[in-house]
Parts: sequence; structure tokens; C-alpha cells
Amino acid sequence: MPVRAIEVWVPTGPALMVRLCHQLALECEELPRPFHQQVLVPGGHHISLRYEFLVPCLCVEASYSHHDSPRSKHCPFHDRPDAYGPELWSSVHFHDYSTSSKDQMAMELNATCPLHPQATLCWREAPDEAAPCHDIPNSTASKDGQVYILDKVDVHPQLCFRFSYKNSSHVECPHQPETAWNVSVSVWGLQLRLHLTSRIPAAFSAALADPGQLRAGKVTLVLSSVLWETQHGPPLTQPLPQVWRSDVHFARKQLLCPDVSRRHFGLLGLVLALGLVVTVLLLNCRGVPGGRPVLLLYSPDSEEHLGLVCALAERLRAGLGCDVRLDLWETGGLGQAGALPWLYAQRGRVGRQRGTVLLLWSQGSARLFHRWQVGMADGTPGDAHDIFGAAMACLHGELGAAGSGSGWVLAYFSRLCSPHDVPRPLRPLPTYRLPRQLPGLLGALRGSP
Repeated sequence: MPVRAIEVWVPTGPALMVRLCHQLALECEELPRPFHQQVLVPGGHHISLRYEFLVPCLCVEASYSHHDSPRSKHCPFHDRPDAYGPELWSSVHFHDYSTSSKDQMAMELNATCPLHPQATLCWREAPDEAAPCHDIPNSTASKDGQVYILDKVDVHPQLCFRFSYKNSSHVECPHQPETAWNVSVSVWGLQLRLHLTSRIPAAFSAALADPGQLRAGKVTLVLSSVLWETQHGPPLTQPLPQVWRSDVHFARKQLLCPDVSRRHFGLLGLVLALGLVVTVLLLNCRGVPGGRPVLLLYSPDSEEHLGLVCALAERLRAGLGCDVRLDLWETGGLGQAGALPWLYAQRGRVGRQRGTVLLLWSQGSARLFHRWQVGMADGTPGDAHDIFGAAMACLHGELGAAGSGSGWVLAYFSRLCSPHDVPRPLRPLPTYRLPRQLPGLLGALRGSP
């Protein structure tokens, strides 16, 4: 790591005592050890003074060596947010006091410099620091000292504070991974039945979500279940249920992926989503062995991408009899085992049974892969707790050992991705463009052309 230091020149003349300090309310306080350093520098010479973070209150102070000498101070970064940038937020310690029982988000800032940022809510698309965080209107938090508070919030690890100071900002999410409520979905004919569990008293709403919009439907709350029935025949696109708390001002919307291994729900939606070629394939691909597993991996970029992932997983399992392993269908086991153990257990099972790891790529996957590569180059790979990051580490190891990534297949939806979004290290993998090359993908999953 390069030395982080400021070089101070002393003009020709008497020696000066120089140091770096943090300008607070009235005094310029010394830096914490081991960065505290006060040096007598002869005239005409220079000294390098180390610092921990480049922050706006970092100053250079100089005085003569005799007692009670006046001190001269220069703070070159005070009005230079382009200079300190993200280092400002690296110097801040966040303490999370959010609690689901009070429907309150509360975050305390302990900063090196006196800061008074603005805090608003944003919704992070995925549990990953690189995922976009979309601003929520009219969600400015109140301030009590250095504690930022917002009430009537459905506390969730992806419902975060965005702190803004001058032209710099930082997203900090609740530190507790647990959620106060959860929901599962099952299919009953043309009904979706949602089963809600909650540790706190709460009210909920539900709707069907088409990619990019909400579809109107009949919503009935019956104790802990939510039923939806279509009033206009089958939907035109693959529908996914959304559930959210309706008794708070700010709430996440949880998008669900139905497990329809025993029922054929949304066939017309899938045909339109993946192409009419599916109809022909259903007549010719019944030979897919049901016990041969397919581990489906993806990056959660958007509701549209997630909807297509769910649609493809549904057809592979319900229509073609594939043994699909998808994290959205195994939230219970995934929560107990953890992301890394779950992924490597599934990868081992797929390998033993000569199955396939299907990696569904997107533009968001490309961004996360680049971030993962940078971490690997620095020796500090990030997101090891995340399934996508763990999958990249697993694939990287197999490509390095075997040189081919045997058992891995990559596919992408043409409306959300292009061949240029596939990184060069992954291009040796068999790659299929959907829906045009869906026959080839199914042939690869079957193990035959």
C-alpha cells in the first residue's frame, strides 16, 4: 500500500515545528497514534507527515520552537470535496440502532471531522455494495445530535440511509440481517397463496407484478394468507407476486418466485417471454433426465431480470423435468447453512451427478464481475458472503485448475445483455443467447445436441 503523506516545505530561515492536525470546534487536535507526529524542521528543508484519511478538516500547523510562539495553520482540503472524495466516509464509524419493534431506522455517526450531512432513504436492488440504491422521495431523516432517525419504516437490510455531504454521498444499510416478517408462495390452480409470518403486529398488501409494472388483480386478506385470482384470463407476461407492509410509510416490496414443480402456472407468459420455440421443445425434449441437477446462478439486477430467471427455472423444472436448484426456492435451507456453504454443497452435488451449473448473465453481472476482479487483484476479494461473488470464486478456481470450467454453461437474455457484456475470462464457457439459442441450451442441459 503506498505511503499516505503530505510533504511540508519550510522556507529558508529559522527552524519550524510542524505537524498535521484535525481542525475541530476551537482547536486543531492531534492525529491519533501512530499518525501523531510533531517535527522540528530546519529552514530550507522538507518533511513527509503521514495521515490515515484525507478529510476536509486535515490541516498543517507550523510554529517557531520557542515557548508561546504563535501558530500558523493551513487547511488545504476544507473546500475540496473532489480531493477527499470517498475517504471522508471511510473515516466515519456508523452505529446502527434500528429496530423492527418500533418501526424505526436510527443511525449514529462518529466522524473525524464535524459533519452535518443530510440522510434520506434508498432501496438497494441487491445485498451487495456495488448494487444501485434507488432514492425514495420525501424520506429525509430527522437529526438528534449525531443520530439520524426515521419513523414508520419497515426495517430491512436493503432499505438504507444515503448520507450526502456537499457533492459526496455514502450508503449505509442496517447492520442486522434479520427481518421482522417473511412470506412464502404456493400455487393452487389459478390462485397464488401467500403465507405470511411476522414477529411484530403488522398489516400487509399484495399485488401481481409484471416486469416493469403492477398488474391489477383481486386481493383478499384472510388471516395470514393472501389470495389472488385472475379476472381476465391468464396474464400476458410472467406474473410475480409482490408483498409489502401497508401500515408504515416506507416499506420494501418483496418479489416472490413461485415454485411450481407440480403445477403449470403461467405457461402463456413463458411462451411470450422466451419465444414460441418453447412449444416445439416441450414436444421433443421430454428425455431430460429428472434426477440430473441444474444449479441456476444469477445476479439480482432488476425485477425484469429476476422475472425471466424465475420463468426459465419454472419451465426447466415443471415443463422439462429438470432438477433445478435455485436460491429463491430454498430460502429456509440457505438461511440456515449460509450462502457459501449452500453454494459449495450444491456445486458438489451437481458435479457428483454430472449436472450443469447454469450461469444467467446480465449487464449487472458484468459490473459485479469487474468489482470482484479488482478485489482479487488487490488481494482482498469482496462479497465472499454473496452467492454471486462466491460463484465467481468457485468458477475462477475451476477454470484455473482444469482450464475449461467443465460443467458450467453461460446464458443471457438478449433484451437485457449483449455478447460484449460477457468478460473475456468467461468466454471459453459454452454461451447461449436467449430465446434464440434456447434449443442449444436445452441440448447442453440434456448432455446431447
